[in-house]
Amino acid sequence: MLRHLSIRDFVIVDQLELDFEAGFGALTGETGAGKSILLDALGLVLGGKAESGVVRTGQAKAEILAEFELPEGGALRDWLIEQELDSGDGSVLMRRVIDSGGRSKTWLNGVPVVLAQMRAAGEWLADIHGQHAHHALLRADAQLELVDAHGGLSAQAEEVAELYRAWSALRRAREAAEHGALSTERERELLAWQVNELRELAFDPQEWATLNQEQTRLAHAAGLIAGSAEVLEGLADSEYAVVSQLDRLLARVADMAEHDGQLADVQELLSGASIQLDEALHAMRRYRDRLDVDPERLAEIDQRIQAVTGMARKHKVAPESLPDLMADSVLRLERLTRQADPEALAREESVAKARFMAAAGVLSAERRRVAEALSAAVTDAMQSLAMAGARFEIAVRPVEEGCASGLETVEFLVTANASQPLRPLAKVASGGELSRIGLAIQVIASRSAATPTLIFDEVDVGIGGRVAEIVGRLLKQLGSDRQVMCVTHLPQVAAQADWQWTISKDTRDGETLSRVRCLSPGERIEEIARMLGGVHITDTTRDHAAEMLGLPRAG
Repeated sequence: MLRHLSIRDFVIVDQLELDFEAGFGALTGETGAGKSILLDALGLVLGGKAESGVVRTGQAKAEILAEFELPEGGALRDWLIEQELDSGDGSVLMRRVIDSGGRSKTWLNGVPVVLAQMRAAGEWLADIHGQHAHHALLRADAQLELVDAHGGLSAQAEEVAELYRAWSALRRAREAAEHGALSTERERELLAWQVNELRELAFDPQEWATLNQEQTRLAHAAGLIAGSAEVLEGLADSEYAVVSQLDRLLARVADMAEHDGQLADVQELLSGASIQLDEALHAMRRYRDRLDVDPERLAEIDQRIQAVTGMARKHKVAPESLPDLMADSVLRLERLTRQADPEALAREESVAKARFMAAAGVLSAERRRVAEALSAAVTDAMQSLAMAGARFEIAVRPVEEGCASGLETVEFLVTANASQPLRPLAKVASGGELSRIGLAIQVIASRSAATPTLIFDEVDVGIGGRVAEIVGRLLKQLGSDRQVMCVTHLPQVAAQADWQWTISKDTRDGETLSRVRCLSPGERIEEIARMLGGVHITDTTRDHAAEMLGLPRAG
């Protein structure tokens, strides 16, 4: 669960340090006080998209830090260990800094990470249901995603989508082969000639480097031989050869060192120089013996180099890139060879289609099972949300030949009265009904999710009275085995919370800032009374608030 949230210079928040508890918590306050800002900050530290406008006016950067208790189950811990991000203390520390230009940096357990890693970890830790989450349920793609997510079928669905894309690619290739066989054959012949030409050249990068080095040596062989003779003469063959001169000087210093030990260092240095000169002399003689003026070999190498450079110029690449050109040409030729054979492509297409159909068939059966169970659960939840007699059903409609999402689409159907037929959700649900249905779906779906922290941002909009109290009970029930937070304007919902914060605006030095306070039992009575009574709060209103909270009222 979420333990701590620290916010610096974010929108109208200058500095906040918040410690969270388990169970169901309510965040209340006047409209515009900044309740949703807290959730926006949490969304950003969980990997959401950042913009420059989130930095408080006049500040260089905004900083958000969240500490979570590592959830049980091991999946996130295994991922952290795999990514070398495990803190070892049972916690997950997420930090994000956004500068005034909109650029951001992210850290996970003190280690710099990319945003994708932050987002991946965040999906295990918290799930935020936004104010308009129920409106997304009107989209067919969102409905299918919800069914898959609820049933743990998302990975299966992605596999089916990949198989469909593979089948579609082969189908397009087969159709192209059937309609463009002549042009494909011409291109294939040209590529085959090019591949054969490159194979005959048999270019080898290592050979190329050796050839260039040998060509340089042979082209300058006469000069190298003359230079070698000059060096050898200076070292050993002339009257004043360096080796013999050094030997003479070394013998003289050795005689002197017998009478003065201070010359031992000089003697040692000269002795080392003598050894190195002797090694240089022998190496130079071996080098000279290998040197040879070979015009035929030089001509052979020049011819090979010209062949390679000519081929490189022809294809407008560097000689070192010829192997890459060869590999690319072979791949293109193989592809065109396949395309030139529609029958072979048709066989491959048939195999790919069979794989897709098999996987999609398994997915379809699972989707029908999940849709049936979810329909019954949401229908049951709707009865308690002042929608007695209403029914919710997820229709699974087959798609001929299939599509990227499988062999079917789904559509959410609803009826407000048992005597009325089911119709698409978008066509029959009013604003209030849509809110209640959306909340029922989200609560049911959240029960099956493993996410330890659930956050609802004004999902109770459009409801009130007895229904609001029922919504509060639903959220409290959901908070019995995980951490639940809800931004709400409804006193009936807030009164059901295990703990409550109030968020307000404060003006300091002409600047509007957001403030958050954790409410004591007495302060909760005053806040619930404010939510009930508006501007003028009476003792009667306070008594009503205390009754809703189940608390005695002093005075």
